[in-house]
Amino acid sequence: MLKRLGKHPAVQALLVRIVVAYVRLVTRTTRWTVLNPEHAAPLAAGQGMILAFWHEHLAVFAACWQLGLVRVTGGHPPEVKVLISSHRDGRLIADAIARLGAGVIEGSSRRGAAQALRASLRWLQDGGTIGITPDGPRGPRRQPAQGVAQLAAASGAQVLPCAAVTSRMRVMRSWDRMVFPLPFARGVIALAPPIAVARDGAEA
Repeated sequence: MLKRLGKHPAVQALLVRIVVAYVRLVTRTTRWTVLNPEHAAPLAAGQGMILAFWHEHLAVFAACWQLGLVRVTGGHPPEVKVLISSHRDGRLIADAIARLGAGVIEGSSRRGAAQALRASLRWLQDGGTIGITPDGPRGPRRQPAQGVAQLAAASGAQVLPCAAVTSRMRVMRSWDRMVFPLPFARGVIALAPPIAVARDGAEA
C-alpha cells in the first residue's frame, strides 16, 4: 500500500516541493568555497562542458551547482541540463532539478541510452553544458560507464571532474553511499583539470 501511495501523482508532487524547499535551505545556510576554479576556464569563455561527478554527490550538487557556476564564470553561468534516469525515482529527481533551474535529459545506460546520447550531443554542439553522474543510475559505485567518454569524443567537449561535500551531512545506506547535506554547514566544491577526449579515444 505504501508503494502504491508513493506512486500517486499528488504524493510525488508533494515530495518534489519538500525536496526543493530543503535544497534551497541547504543552499542558503551553507558557506561555500570553490577549489581550483581556474579549471572551469572553458565555461567562463562560453564553451560547453561535461560536468562529471559521482552519483553519491548528486544531493550536494543540487544545492550548490548554481552558486558554483556563478563563481567560476564571473557571474555568467551557462545553461545546464542534467542527464537523469527515466526510472520513476529518476523522474522525481528530474522534477526537483527542473524546479531548481536546470534542464533535464532523460535516459541512462539501461533505458533510452541512444536517445539520451543524441539529445546530449545536440545540446553540447549548441554550446550547452551537461551534468552527468558516470556511475549512475544504479552503479557499481565509482565505476564510470562508457557514456561520458563517448559523449566527450563525439562532441569535442571537455569533461570537468567535480566533487562537492559539506561539513554537516548524513551518509545514506544506498548502493552509492549518497551524501545527504545538512543545513548550516561549510561546503566545498572541488574541480579537477579538464579531460579532453580524442574522437577515437573514448575507450582509453
